[in-house]
Amino acid sequence: MSNDERRDSLADQAAAWVPPWERPTPAAPAADGPVGDGEADAGAGTRPGDVETSDTALPVADQAVDQPSAATIPEEPADRAAATGEGGAAGVPRKQPAPRRRATPAPEPAPELDDAELRGALEAILLVVDEPVSELTLAQVLEQRPERIGPLLDEIAAGYTAAGHGFELRRAAGGWRLYTRPEYATYVERFVLDGQSVRLTQAALETLAVIAYRQPVTRSRISAIRGVNCDGVIRTLVSRGLVEECGAEPDSGAFLYRTTTMFLEKLGLNSVADLPPLAPFLPDDVEEFADATR
Repeated sequence: MSNDERRDSLADQAAAWVPPWERPTPAAPAADGPVGDGEADAGAGTRPGDVETSDTALPVADQAVDQPSAATIPEEPADRAAATGEGGAAGVPRKQPAPRRRATPAPEPAPELDDAELRGALEAILLVVDEPVSELTLAQVLEQRPERIGPLLDEIAAGYTAAGHGFELRRAAGGWRLYTRPEYATYVERFVLDGQSVRLTQAALETLAVIAYRQPVTRSRISAIRGVNCDGVIRTLVSRGLVEECGAEPDSGAFLYRTTTMFLEKLGLNSVADLPPLAPFLPDDVEEFADATR
């Protein structure tokens, strides 16, 4: 046989070769007697894909072409695949899972203070404030429910009054602050002023009264009510913090003025609605006077 014929024969045999795991399982030889349990188990245990061992020699083509079988391919250890991150397609690294973010625990609510401790904390804060402080601010600082602050402040104020202290807790300018009692004002003035009198002039008091009852009001309106120019007096009231600008009049563009929180604090008022009415202080012939000035 020539070399060309031998190569053609080997190629035909290689093309016709069937792997062992794809070959049909040969039927078991018939036996004269009943099939034993051992033989039945042996036949049942044979599955497609198992490597058969037979005394029959394989053809030359089977011996010449050596194809790896599923049983002979070594399986990669699971721990190595996990360590190298390989999986899925060959040579493609497995995507590492994103680390889980640990949820931030919610802050624990502040413990609720008992009435005695809350009372002491309120008194300590009120001793150092330089202006009235609101109930909401006190509740936020102490981390307590706002509905507990108001009744307890009323109770503290009533206790100071009943005990006859030289000071009192009073609501003013939308907040709470400690004040000296009016009956001890002369002693306090003597200590603070030390003989120096700092008082507003009559013109400043009149201008301040007009602004308090007619606010917001312009300079021209104040001057028309008083009958004199009030520019210098208004500058004095602004510099002392009793009056402030609050916008402009839409029609004329003139500045508007109103009283400040310090004004309420100095007079011990909670709002301008607490100002005394003017009717008792007006003269009886005010209407005749108004008609005469028109």
